[in-house]
Amino acid sequence: MSDPAAHNGGAPHVPVLLRPLLEAVAPVEGIWIDGTLGAGGYTRGLLEAGADKVIGIDRDPLAHEMARDWGAAYGDRLELVESNFAQMDEAAEAVDGVVLDLGVSSMQLDRAERGFSFMKDGPLDMRMGQAGRTAADIVNTADEADIADILYIYGEERQSRRIARAIVQDRPFDRTLPLAELIERVIGRTKPGQAHAATRSFQALRIAVNGEYDALWQGLMAAERVLKPGGRLAVVTFHSVEDRMVKRFFQLHGGKKEHVNRYATEVPEATEPFEVLTRKAIGPDAEELAANPRARSAKLRVGRRTTVPARPVEAAELSMPQMKPTTTRRR
Repeated sequence: MSDPAAHNGGAPHVPVLLRPLLEAVAPVEGIWIDGTLGAGGYTRGLLEAGADKVIGIDRDPLAHEMARDWGAAYGDRLELVESNFAQMDEAAEAVDGVVLDLGVSSMQLDRAERGFSFMKDGPLDMRMGQAGRTAADIVNTADEADIADILYIYGEERQSRRIARAIVQDRPFDRTLPLAELIERVIGRTKPGQAHAATRSFQALRIAVNGEYDALWQGLMAAERVLKPGGRLAVVTFHSVEDRMVKRFFQLHGGKKEHVNRYATEVPEATEPFEVLTRKAIGPDAEELAANPRARSAKLRVGRRTTVPARPVEAAELSMPQMKPTTTRRR
């Protein structure tokens, strides 16, 4: 099988938290869904750990283009579906596990022409599915207040108002670097060892372009519907709002793992669709951080499906919590 680095021109894609994820969901067997196929790191990990079949879902055509090469080695054990993971229950039923690796993938960041990176010049695009409005459409047409809200709510950018005001004054923008440089001028140059000044703003625009929060909540609800009793749901997040959403989902839809007395004659009956297996989120260890610095903000949460019926499809949007930023906005 080929190395994804041959396609993206960078270092090989390293799936974050793969080892602790496989340990948390063991034994890996039966049919699994990788709802965020990307460069295929989790899919290959699942197949090599014992999954009979993996259904790889991704809305990015590039992921499927790459998978046609490396996926050939797995034959009919790999099924590819070009779709949003929010509709995963339309691609399968009664699966043994679901894995979601949220956010932007390395292969997207490493390709300047996709417009995700503030470190490389490219068109201000950021679309994962290659359709719909772009980041340029948002910064060039939205009202100042709307831009500020996007930066604050989706990126937890404390200086969202100042950045939005500067964007409106200096627009139009059609390339990534001029926008990143503007944000740096507003906030101040990035100091060594700190995240780039444009990190939160670019994250926010990407989330808005791709409707990621709605897709995440709907995807979690879809996983609840598609998993069979005993199936596991594992979600890897990379920033605080995503993690809070996943944590909140398990709080609303799951109970803590029961420590049953070995002398007890009965096992407590489940009252929620999930049993939460990770009391606290699992992060990367020192070895993984040394090998893959991009893992520093990653968190893993895992739940196991019970026999309690899933919520109906209509409940996805109605039950989605309003996630408030943890930062205070500055003028």
